[in-house]
This record gives sequence, structure tokens and C-alpha cells, in this order.
Amino acid sequence: MRVGTVKRKTKETNIEVEINLDGTGIYDVKTGIGFLDHMMEQLSRHSLMDLKVRADGDLHIDFHHTTEDTGIAIGEAFAQALGDLKGIRRYAEAHIPMDETLTRVALDISNRPYLIWKVDFSRDKLGEMDTELFKEWFQAFAQAAGITLHVENLYGTNNHHIVESCFKALARSLRDAIEIDPRPHNAASIRRKGALLVIP
Repeated sequence: MRVGTVKRKTKETNIEVEINLDGTGIYDVKTGIGFLDHMMEQLSRHSLMDLKVRADGDLHIDFHHTTEDTGIAIGEAFAQALGDLKGIRRYAEAHIPMDETLTRVALDISNRPYLIWKVDFSRDKLGEMDTELFKEWFQAFAQAAGITLHVENLYGTNNHHIVESCFKALARSLRDAIEIDPRPHNAASIRRKGALLVIP
């Protein structure tokens, strides 16, 4: 089993994360932010990664630190669980529809973190959560996990659907990218002879 455990404590937050990349999508998430919990649950369910999160943050100020630091801690646990990345498919993409909404995620688990975020919202908040914080979570996760991550909402009007499709598309992409590819990756083991490729 590829598992990772992270404890992250700062002045603003105290977070514990456990992740099992080879799980069945079992989750136990408590961040104190209802909508963020819902998104983390979707991430777990649709990636088939088991995920446990406990976050205690300065929610009396706002949700920024808890959201960002949760992304960092999950990303660190993800990277720890993957180890040297050997044998994984590495690249993946997913298009996820949700009613009127369609979102595309493409990623490369490369240890070269980068985020492209092409997602716009027509509202400042979903429930009590600022919609601008979703980009902060994706940025924190991509950076800590070492992932080149492109997220693009192609169309949609319902802000809840837009956000949820982003997390589900990430989940399905991760599910594919972390699978072990049964075919050999070692190009050095393939020798060219004339017009033929010969595997010694």
C-alpha cells in the first residue's frame, strides 16, 4: 500500500492528514468548513484514495489559512505516498460534466509544480466560503504534491457545479495518473537494429 501521513502545525492551523493511494475511496474529513469537507470527500470518492483529514484553524478570522494549509498537507501526504514515482502512468486528463457544466483537468506528476487556473465565478461566496479560495487550495495542493496541473472550466453557470466538477476532474485524473503501468518504461532496454526495435 502507498500511504502517507503528514502533521502540519503553524500559528494559524493544526492539520493531520492520512492518505492511502491504493484505497477504495473511504473518507473521514473534518476541517470546520462544510463546503471544503464536501469537496475533499468528492476528491476521495472519485480518486479511490482513502483520505482522513483533521484541521483546526483560525476560522474566526476567515477560511483562508485552513483552506490553503489543508491543500498543502494533502499534497505533502500525496507526494510522500507516491515516493520515487517509479512506474506510474504520470500523465492523465479528465472531462467531467455536471448538469450544465463541463470542466477539464490535465496533469503531469512530474515534481515540477505549476498551476494553470482558468475558472471564473459569478458569486463571491458559496455558503460561507469565498470562491477565490478554491484557487488557493489547488495552488497549494499542486505545489506540495509536485504536480503540473491545468484546470479549465469550459462552460457552466452554477457556481456549485463549477467547483465540484473541478474537484471531480482532479480526482479522476489522479486516479489514472497514479496507476502503475504494466508496460516497461525503460527506454534504455530497447535497442534499434535497422528498421526494427528489438527488446533484448
